Amino acid sequence: MNKAVFLFPGQGSQFVGMGAELYKSSEVARRVFEEVNRTLGFDLARVAFEGPEEELTKTKNTQPAILTHSVAVLRELEARQITPVAAAGHSVGEYSAYVAAGSLSLPDAVRLVRRRGELMYEAGLEKPGTMAAVLGLDGSRVEEVCAAVESGVVRAANINTPGQVVISGEPAAVDAAMKLAKEAGAKRVVRLNVSGAFHSPLMESAVLGLREVLATVTIHPARIPVIANATALAVTEPEAIRESLASQLLSPVRWESSMRVLLENPGSPFLEVGPGKVLKGMLRSIDRTAVCETAGELQEIEAVAI
Repeated sequence: MNKAVFLFPGQGSQFVGMGAELYKSSEVARRVFEEVNRTLGFDLARVAFEGPEEELTKTKNTQPAILTHSVAVLRELEARQITPVAAAGHSVGEYSAYVAAGSLSLPDAVRLVRRRGELMYEAGLEKPGTMAAVLGLDGSRVEEVCAAVESGVVRAANINTPGQVVISGEPAAVDAAMKLAKEAGAKRVVRLNVSGAFHSPLMESAVLGLREVLATVTIHPARIPVIANATALAVTEPEAIRESLASQLLSPVRWESSMRVLLENPGSPFLEVGPGKVLKGMLRSIDRTAVCETAGELQEIEAVAI
């Protein structure tokens, strides 16, 4: 068997047409899409393959669509004897990582992320918020900027690379932090088109709802280490996994730290499993020497050389 560290993408990697070629070409992948359609009771595959884009980008559809595509690729890789030695997933991608680790079944994972998306949207209506990308400042500096905002809630939400951090919180507080970030030397600050302040205290109601759903799901010990977003530590035990999935909605995604943990154990290449190439780009920003391939459609899967 060929081994790699599997990285699973999160929201923002979706695009209309994702997985369509794989569905046509791979019976293994097709079974994944069909199982998800049966589980959810509607044709999610059609939304992923045909859109329209505004339907796919609804959080309640985006998250299960990304998970489904990622698991379809995972199953095709496994059929080719390409398996993970460790895994991490960016935000909702952490659910895909636990499927790869054998901790979550596909039906449970897709039900969880569908409900997660609904809860996050509802929390955004209850406590309106927004997010912004700060480019050119590291995580600690952005955290200082957020702490300097005099009123309102704003936090570092995604600490992705040494020069890419996303902040999240109440609109006025995010605006204030954007201004302070520019004054602190940020190269660019960009407001994001999102439905809420994800990975911030404004998601508290979503966490309460998610804990209720997580309590109904069977979680098995992970066969491989999965690096948790909230702590950047490896988790394998069921209750630790359950807590990780709940707490990540309030906690920053510590992606840079997670990648550094995985980079401390050289010897296995990285493989981005699912739609897009966002995580490969982030990894290269963290360590230019890191080897990372991408696998999203059959042509890429066939070209994987690890």
